[in-house]
Amino acid sequence: MKKAFLQLHIAVFLAGFTGILGRLISFNEGMIVWYRLLFTAVTMWILFGLRKKIKRIPTSDIIKIAGVGFIATLHWVTFYGSIKYANVSVALVCFSAIGFFTALFEPLLLRKRMNWTELLLGIVTMVGIYVIFHFDTQYKIGIIIGIISAVLASLFPIFNREFLKRINVETMLTWQQTGGLVILSALLPFYLQRFPVDNFLPGWEDFAWLLVLSWFCSVVAFQFSSNALKKLSAFTVNLTYNLEPVYGIILAFVVKGENKYLSEWFYVGFAIIMVALVIHVIILRRQTLRSTNATPFKPEPQA
Repeated sequence: MKKAFLQLHIAVFLAGFTGILGRLISFNEGMIVWYRLLFTAVTMWILFGLRKKIKRIPTSDIIKIAGVGFIATLHWVTFYGSIKYANVSVALVCFSAIGFFTALFEPLLLRKRMNWTELLLGIVTMVGIYVIFHFDTQYKIGIIIGIISAVLASLFPIFNREFLKRINVETMLTWQQTGGLVILSALLPFYLQRFPVDNFLPGWEDFAWLLVLSWFCSVVAFQFSSNALKKLSAFTVNLTYNLEPVYGIILAFVVKGENKYLSEWFYVGFAIIMVALVIHVIILRRQTLRSTNATPFKPEPQA
């Protein structure tokens, strides 16, 4: 369990850079995600293929995993869209709404009992976002897109947890990124008609940032978060990802000076969200202590 939490927090730390990278890369949201998928999928096929980590799976599973990959793709497109229409800080705060949507969707999709504590903490998070939405009216479009992104982000970890019961992480991630790339490539011509770009090929600076986004914030982070998902609930993973706004907002303040453009209501809303996170950490700690005291120690098998 400790190893799973450590891997999860490393993944969250790496994910905290994605927001500022979305601002640093000059492409629009569609092109950012397309290049991210391209570099990530190619890297995974080479890296995992050489290590013989990609296993043969049925075509039906490939199709299902590719579909979940497209959900993840839509999440990234809307996430970077929220950054473009608002800013990094607002987009990352909206991202924390995945706790609410996961608490809502996970019981429905997996036919589990509703956890009312998790749902209540998710509602508290939504209240924090509403405070920002209501008082910072200039960011309304970005917030709406950010909420859509959070809905999509809450879904694919739930499905991934089911896949990981019978498919290894590397195989699932490789087909997921490939599926998202293929589907997005088919839709990209229509997307670019609506949202045209001046250049299709990235410059050297954009190319460097895209590699950072793909290799560190995707390949490495995905492996850690998926490994953690084997032992932790989707809600725990998603709510822990509420730390991503902390890292991302600090970077946005330092690199882009976004603190100059945020009103006091942003900080009020963000404080409400952080209260929900702290309460959840306390609850998890108490549950872990009760579980440890009730269950005799059993060493984990070595990998």
